[in-house]
Amino acid sequence: MSRQSLEIRVSNSLGGVDAEAWDALVGEGSPFLEYAWLRGLEVTGCVEPEEGWLPQIMTAWRGERLVGAIPLYVKGHSRGEFVYDWSWANLAAQLRVPYYPKLIAASPFTPVTGDRLLVHPDLEAAERAQILDALIGAALNWARETGVAGLHFLFVAEWQAEVLRSRGLMIRLSYQFHWKNPGYTSFEDFLGRFRAHRRTQIRREIRGLQDAKVRLEFLSGQEIQPAHVDAVRHFYKATCEKFGPWTDQYLKDAFFDHVRVAFAHRTQLVLALDADDRPVAGTFSLIKGDRLYGRYWGCDEDIPFLHFNACYYAPIERAIALGVKVYEPGAGGHHKLARGFEPTLTHSAHWLADPRLADLLERHLHKERAAVIAEVEAMSKGLPFKVNPDP
Repeated sequence: MSRQSLEIRVSNSLGGVDAEAWDALVGEGSPFLEYAWLRGLEVTGCVEPEEGWLPQIMTAWRGERLVGAIPLYVKGHSRGEFVYDWSWANLAAQLRVPYYPKLIAASPFTPVTGDRLLVHPDLEAAERAQILDALIGAALNWARETGVAGLHFLFVAEWQAEVLRSRGLMIRLSYQFHWKNPGYTSFEDFLGRFRAHRRTQIRREIRGLQDAKVRLEFLSGQEIQPAHVDAVRHFYKATCEKFGPWTDQYLKDAFFDHVRVAFAHRTQLVLALDADDRPVAGTFSLIKGDRLYGRYWGCDEDIPFLHFNACYYAPIERAIALGVKVYEPGAGGHHKLARGFEPTLTHSAHWLADPRLADLLERHLHKERAAVIAEVEAMSKGLPFKVNPDP
């Protein structure tokens, strides 16, 4: 283990950190924590104090070597987080204690699971554990020193949630629906796992798109041109406008152009084209390693089954071809169960400054965790797969 002391720094921007050094911490982890993504949110104005996001990037150093980090942000609201805590804020108001500002460890606007405590993967296990512990302690101390009402680690990996629990943070469970690949060789192989009536329904939904004379086109990497980005940006904004106050437009127009230039190697697009080759819908996803992450979708026309095809069936077909093991399509959507997505627990960890609020919520969370686990178990028993799949 290095004998150099560990120095903790906090900055209101990722700009002072070397991109390669930061990405070395992320390693094989979530692409939404990579430098190009997080820094892009800053430079395009998506993440800034005027939008209610103040970066407080915490880094750990051995001399001049970056060995650990936490992407922290001070928030004055709960929008763009997807771990819904408005009822917590209401309870705090009833107790007449503050709930904001709060400090969160997260990838902004992104309900994707992963590490939130980043430690260089090349270090020995003992040093990694030491840095991990130091980061947690530093984050808690920073929360107390700055006077925020709480510290929240959102969509944190399960193993890190357990570490945070051991440090006294409260654990909240929720769930998403993830597609998991046990070794499919084709989309037909995937369909073969369903019970007959569900398989027939999925085939009907795929034919429905064909009957509407809509075809789907995959685009990735250097295939993605400015016109494609314009289409996806338009669809994203259309979705935000359609759902009004429940779906804020978090991403600025410039961010999509940034992604095409700086993140093309991770980007996967699906465009739905009508008979005149005019884009009528589109999806935006990222891929890294053996995981695919679906993020944004929108359409100009309400074509039957278009959403299911563009957001589920086409990405699954693509995922199988690329050897993807897990596809995270985003938050929400019980309708995903019938289409082969499995309920999967997600974790968040919370520290609250006010002891009364913390005590009440811990008692609530004890019951909520049991209820969430029971619900996930019940849904898992009702998956539409054959009990004894064909060999």
